[in-house]
Amino acid sequence: MENESLSSSPLEAVRIFEFRNLVIGRFLFIMGLRMMSTLVGWWIYNLTNAPLAIGIVGLSEFVPAVSFALYAGHVIDLSEKRKMMLTGVSLYGLAALLLLVLSSHIGSNHLHPHAIALLIYLIIFGTGVVRSFTGPIFNVLLAQVVPKRLLQNATTWNQGAYLSASVTGHALGGFLIAGLGNTGTLAVVAILVFAAFTVLFTLKPKPPVHERGEKKTWDSVKEGLVFVYKTKELLGALSLDLFAVLFGGAVAMVPVYARDILKVGAQGFGFLNGASDLGSICIVTLLTLFPLKRKQGKKLLYAVGGFGLCIIVFGISKLFWLSFAVLVISGMLDGVSVVTRGTITQLKTPDHMRGRVMSVNSMFINSSNELGQFESGIMARLLGVVTSVVFGGCMTILVVVTTWFKAPSLRKMEY
Repeated sequence: MENESLSSSPLEAVRIFEFRNLVIGRFLFIMGLRMMSTLVGWWIYNLTNAPLAIGIVGLSEFVPAVSFALYAGHVIDLSEKRKMMLTGVSLYGLAALLLLVLSSHIGSNHLHPHAIALLIYLIIFGTGVVRSFTGPIFNVLLAQVVPKRLLQNATTWNQGAYLSASVTGHALGGFLIAGLGNTGTLAVVAILVFAAFTVLFTLKPKPPVHERGEKKTWDSVKEGLVFVYKTKELLGALSLDLFAVLFGGAVAMVPVYARDILKVGAQGFGFLNGASDLGSICIVTLLTLFPLKRKQGKKLLYAVGGFGLCIIVFGISKLFWLSFAVLVISGMLDGVSVVTRGTITQLKTPDHMRGRVMSVNSMFINSSNELGQFESGIMARLLGVVTSVVFGGCMTILVVVTTWFKAPSLRKMEY
């Protein structure tokens, strides 16, 4: 990486007012969303007693998120970013309120559990549509509130805030479910989302970097896809993460492990659900102070391979402490992947294409979580829960070995 892209202090990006508010607002927003996803997985499993039902939640969000992603990138590049972000956050708040009503006496007294499950799927489908626009826009805004020389530092802080919010949301979600029930937890989610809106409202408008004239929508979308395809390091990193998350999505089965295998209830569920994010935030904090200097490509591959091994151990474990420990380690290894991939994406992408490239990134990374959740549900139905998790870990390791030999540019990459 060139010298001008390096920051002289780990705190330099945080000194920028708009960046601080972007990070704080995103922290509150993601914490609320993680609480929501934690609750929905637990809620659906208790309504249906079917691991496949958890997978359908992932599919409900995956289909619209991927279907609209490329078009969303085109729209983001042409739009005022702040307004689009605030609209998306508001719609997530509305989804939280709808789920709150559904979880209250109004829903439980008048609707059959399967009808409630169906309505949950419909609401999650709606959040998938919103996510296709809202997911990439935070990363697009990041590059517009900090100078390019601070992008690596800002990306690490941004990922640290994201992962901190994830671990807090996942862990608190389990405790809140145990203490306040579904309705009380969703009330907290709604408060957090609207608090995020208040903080993010302080950002200045962010118009398009370049006017794109009369270029047709498909030509604009195709330009983003071609850029990702031709940037081999970026394509390799995104593909590696896509398949690793797709096959290694053991977290989707945490409700089953918590209730039926490890028998630790809602509180244990909260710990297990937040374990990987806890590991991630630990390693991201370390990387903020001591960034990776050399051989980032090899370290990325080693980290994803270790992640797959952790998933195998989690799958066969019958001890709560061991399951928790390997999920923490898997999160640490995933944190290396997150920071490396995020830095590559920010440094390689020109400003006028950030919406489209970040949307492609969202298709590969964010939606792979939901598709991985669905894959985990299907495989659990076909093979059993334990076998499906072990199979996913083995496939993750196979993906790493294949990438090592098929993508030498990624293996040799340094920045």
